Amino acid sequence: MLSLDTHYKPLYVYTEPNTRRRVDYHTIGKRGFDICFSLLVALFVLTWLIPLLGILIKLDSPGPILYIQKRTGYKGTWFDCLKFRTMTHNPKAQFKQAKKQDNRVTRIGRFLRKSNLDEMPQFINVLLGQMSVIGPRPHAVQHDAQFWRVLPKYGSRYRTKPGITGLAQVRGCRGETDELIKMIHRVRFDRFYNRKKSFWLDIKICWWTVTAMMKGDINAH
Repeated sequence: MLSLDTHYKPLYVYTEPNTRRRVDYHTIGKRGFDICFSLLVALFVLTWLIPLLGILIKLDSPGPILYIQKRTGYKGTWFDCLKFRTMTHNPKAQFKQAKKQDNRVTRIGRFLRKSNLDEMPQFINVLLGQMSVIGPRPHAVQHDAQFWRVLPKYGSRYRTKPGITGLAQVRGCRGETDELIKMIHRVRFDRFYNRKKSFWLDIKICWWTVTAMMKGDINAH
């Protein structure tokens, strides 16, 4: 596994081929969709959801309301990804992916992770231009250090901004990537989305995400 020091610049930056940019949904429409959708969520959901869940998180365990983690974004650059804190607060803890029945996850955290509500603060990342509503999920920089040179064309998943939800997630590729094949499946879905992304595909993924939240996901832990 490659070492990675998160205090320095990314080791890997994806460079797109020199192709002429087209003015279409990929380049303009998608950002417009992100801004409109995120503003609505921020005004009508986050204004009351953040204070409400903040109180519940504080009552459940000591520590901050939000968890901020370095994630990989567009073209391999890093950004601070926002989430509601779902684990016990330990600022000195080493990176370790959540497992099923992980004793670090709090009571309210289990509900937040199961329902995907822990990702809601990322609409702020979208408004800041660091993420998109729909796209490949941003991986932790430690995962990129592990898989970037192992999986062919892994870096091409960063040809578009990472998303709050994505095709891989609504197709069941969630949870711990303790086996290489699980990451292979995720990357395949991500690369397929990058080739086929459109307004209608984004709408479909939004709908599939909502239905998955209502049903609950066995891989969300």
